[in-house]
Amino acid sequence: LLALLLLLSAAVALAILRSGDRHGHLDPRSADPYGSRAVAALLADHGVSTRVVTTLDQARTAAGPDTTLLVAVPDLLTQKQQSRLRTTTSASGGRTVLVAPGDPSLGGLAPGVTADPAPGFDTTLAPDCSLAAARRAGTAELGDGLRYTTTARDADSCYPSDGLPTLLRIPDTAQGGDTVVLGAPDILYNDRLDKQGNASLALQLLGSRPHLVWYLPSLTDDSTQDTGEHDFFDLLPSGWLWGTLQLFIAAALAALWRARRFGPLVPERLPVAIRASETAEGRARLYRKVNARDRAAAALRSTTRIRLAPLLGIPVTQAHTPETLLPALAGRLDGDGQDLHDLLFGPPPGDDAALVSLADRLDALEREVRRP
Repeated sequence: LLALLLLLSAAVALAILRSGDRHGHLDPRSADPYGSRAVAALLADHGVSTRVVTTLDQARTAAGPDTTLLVAVPDLLTQKQQSRLRTTTSASGGRTVLVAPGDPSLGGLAPGVTADPAPGFDTTLAPDCSLAAARRAGTAELGDGLRYTTTARDADSCYPSDGLPTLLRIPDTAQGGDTVVLGAPDILYNDRLDKQGNASLALQLLGSRPHLVWYLPSLTDDSTQDTGEHDFFDLLPSGWLWGTLQLFIAAALAALWRARRFGPLVPERLPVAIRASETAEGRARLYRKVNARDRAAAALRSTTRIRLAPLLGIPVTQAHTPETLLPALAGRLDGDGQDLHDLLFGPPPGDDAALVSLADRLDALEREVRRP
């Protein structure tokens, strides 16, 4: 409990100390290190207006041919929201910028694009593509994010990391717009904007049109409550079933490992010799502690029958058979067979006094049989 208390205290302390690290994350109104106020200021100097929206309806209304729509956290959108937003942007003729989208949102917002599960290791990457904005910006910090693959043949694949691009531009030839998939948000952060060609790339991607709509998805949006026909299990990650199965297999293997037998028991010499009387007394105290008069009586009767069998000429293996032991014992003592049956095979005593009486009667019976 003390260790758990210390762990919880340390976790709370770390949470308090780091609570402001990501305040205003990707918010163009925030001057924090992970905010994006610097990008908005540079865009304003170049005549590009920035408008922040937090609901899907506002984002769809603002989309147009002269507008760049930036979706800050696409994975927060439900499938229903993704479908509605994709319908609007594909017909608007404007530009849509998706910041670090993963598999949960790529299928709805950028069909034909999939995210590679393995991240890249190089932080600073070269453009290595024919996209004019990327070639003018030069190297940029996109390597610590997601990498993508696409089936679109006319897509611009830039800033490759281990052969896979971290920035994609997919044109829409029918409406004249395009979709930009950005693998990492670093070029939009206040504290990273002045590194490499981050500022140039950010300005060219977001300033190609006079208006920029910065969509910050919010959990308070009314449209998030419409999840379609999905039930609870559909909302769980795709790998939860396999993860549960693996945990079950691991638990079964652990149970088998802990329950396995190493073979028959091997006798071992005790380091200290214990007298038989002490062992008997210790077991008797345990029996008395739990009121196990039935076990005590069974032990006394069984031991007495085993000692009587050789005296009566009966094999020890048949000492616990009333049909064999009792006739031989009755012939030896000329006693009542029913009394002998109750004594050697009867019910357990009801109290401690009856148990002591049983022990005395068994001793007396054995002495009588041993008497020549």
